[in-house]
Amino acid sequence: MLTCRTMWRKLAPLARSSSTVCRQNVRRAGLNSGRTPTCVPAAHMSTGPAGGGGGDNLKYAVLVAAASLGSVVYAYQTVKGDQQRYEARLAELASRSQKAASKDPATLSQSEPTAPSPEKPSPPASDAKGATPSKSTEPPPADEPVGETSPEEAATLLAAPVVEQEPSPPSESSPAELTESPPAAVVESEPAAEIPAAEPPEPQPEVVAESAVASTPASSKLPSHTPYLLIGGGTASFAAARSIRARDPGAKVLIVTDEPDLPYMRPPLSKELWFSDDPSVTETLRFKQWNGKERSIYFQPPSFYISPTELDSAANGGVAVLTGKKVVQMDVRGNKIKLDDDTEISYDKCLIATGGVPRNLQVIERAGEEVMKKTTLFRKIEDFKSLDKVSRNIESITIIGGGFLGSELACALGRRSTDSNLEVIQMFPERGNMGKVLPEYLSNWTTEKVKKEGVKVLTEALVKSVTCKNDKLEIQLKDGRLVKTDHIVAAVGLEPNVELAKSAGLEVDSDFGGFRVNAELQARSNIWVAGDAACFYDIRLGRRRVEHHDHAVVSGRLAGENMTGASKPYWHQSMFWSDLGPDVGYEAIGIVDSSLPTVGVFAKATAKDTPRAATEQSGTGIRSESETEDTATSTVAPVTPAPAVQQKDDYGKGVIFYLRDKVVVGIILWNVFNRMPIARKIIKDGEEHADLNEVAKLFNIHED
Repeated sequence: MLTCRTMWRKLAPLARSSSTVCRQNVRRAGLNSGRTPTCVPAAHMSTGPAGGGGGDNLKYAVLVAAASLGSVVYAYQTVKGDQQRYEARLAELASRSQKAASKDPATLSQSEPTAPSPEKPSPPASDAKGATPSKSTEPPPADEPVGETSPEEAATLLAAPVVEQEPSPPSESSPAELTESPPAAVVESEPAAEIPAAEPPEPQPEVVAESAVASTPASSKLPSHTPYLLIGGGTASFAAARSIRARDPGAKVLIVTDEPDLPYMRPPLSKELWFSDDPSVTETLRFKQWNGKERSIYFQPPSFYISPTELDSAANGGVAVLTGKKVVQMDVRGNKIKLDDDTEISYDKCLIATGGVPRNLQVIERAGEEVMKKTTLFRKIEDFKSLDKVSRNIESITIIGGGFLGSELACALGRRSTDSNLEVIQMFPERGNMGKVLPEYLSNWTTEKVKKEGVKVLTEALVKSVTCKNDKLEIQLKDGRLVKTDHIVAAVGLEPNVELAKSAGLEVDSDFGGFRVNAELQARSNIWVAGDAACFYDIRLGRRRVEHHDHAVVSGRLAGENMTGASKPYWHQSMFWSDLGPDVGYEAIGIVDSSLPTVGVFAKATAKDTPRAATEQSGTGIRSESETEDTATSTVAPVTPAPAVQQKDDYGKGVIFYLRDKVVVGIILWNVFNRMPIARKIIKDGEEHADLNEVAKLFNIHED
């Protein structure tokens, strides 16, 4: 700018003298016009021979052009400088507003609107976008998430778009508009109906329409932050929520589950629901326990929970369940998650209770879509409904797997086969049912019990291939046997769901699978894992991963306590149970592996030694619900003589001890119920026992 002024001072006198010479030449041309040939063009005056004034005119033209160019440069630099100062001023005010927001939201709402007023935009900048003010006065859409935006987010929305825009946005937040309607309602998250239509923050989301804020339609209804976030809607999450609320009555807990159902118990899906006489059981999901009492599969009715949209405003807190939403990404550093619809929710403390997904045989997966359509992987409510419908419309069904789930489903469908002429086949690679858990003699006895339920059992069956021919499935075994059936149920185990491990940077155990956590079930300082997905450190039995209902209850409860500051290690040994109908059942605790040495002590069973009688005494079919953390106060056996040894093949009731280095690490109570605190104390003590027959007396198995 200074250079232009200096040049103008030097060139101005020359330009004025040049102008005088030009006027004189024009006068001469007018006086001599009569002698000027008409064919000579007027332009010849400036290009004529020297002495005619043409040289001066050329100098004049050059000077005028130079002066005009200098004026343009001066104007451009002036406008550009004003623009830069304006943008710097806006950035300074925006950063000042953000700092104020973190300290006092009320201060932000008062100071933010008037921030741009000291700087007025230059006329060229405002003219560049003259149509912009019409956008800023439009009322916001009905689903705009402004009403629920936190003060920090509001500050970001107010500041960030202005800095990123051209210098024209001053017209969007002119002093007149900012003083007409204070934006306090936006920052303080009042209802959208009370927000003035011409508020300055309203057009801002339109500017960032491609950002995460505008691309999450659910964010207008869901809380953007929750103190307690529980990922997974199973037993562990519900137990944790109940524990959190017990220790922190005003806690706000949000459960996110990809299932469409509220938290429910899974054991009845393979047990009592199949024995119901109600034809609409698949809709009601209510069942009768072995003791005849009726209950629902759901832990609590819908009235127990509050809506996720009301969680923020709930004065006394509560538990909200967000169904049908899957967590696809977890930001451990930012303490937030992303849902499958791109909604982001931040948290203070988080529990991962994602459970597991059913395994399938590779030969079935490779067999093609036609075979997969005739295969059920049993895990959820929808699987129960689907299998119930299929089993009523086919002639033959084959269950692959001899574990807990496979044996329970085989017995349940076997009972139905007597009325519907349904052929039920169960096959597994072991020599008997529950061959990986029970000692061989008891596994063989269990196999015979399953056969009596109407099931055709194929032992030592290794599947080689599965094909579909003439609408029938053909299962080819490695030993040459061929099985034809209409439908397959694959019950071959569970794979822990650790999809979040990669994005969260959490460790997965290479031996047992699942998220690796410490004895307090912590994966990070504010992240816990419970249930099937947790590979935890048992202070008595070492690192473990357990896939049973009671473990989900115990670990979920412990995680909830530790999330509220309890800092308790996992010591309460969880139990699990399985019922082969209403007459035979067992409960187990610790490490029960048929490859370990075992000692079994049995006695004659009575009418009260059945699952039916156990539920009548405890009042619940989910026997772990009657469990407490109390243990036996003494392991001294009562002084009562043991009866004569019963026949070898009569296993009415008894206790099976599993040993490792001569120490009891696992116990199965066979048709012996409500004695689990005694078994828990024996494992916790970790002592060697010279005579396990004496230890078995603690369970009163010889009582009539």
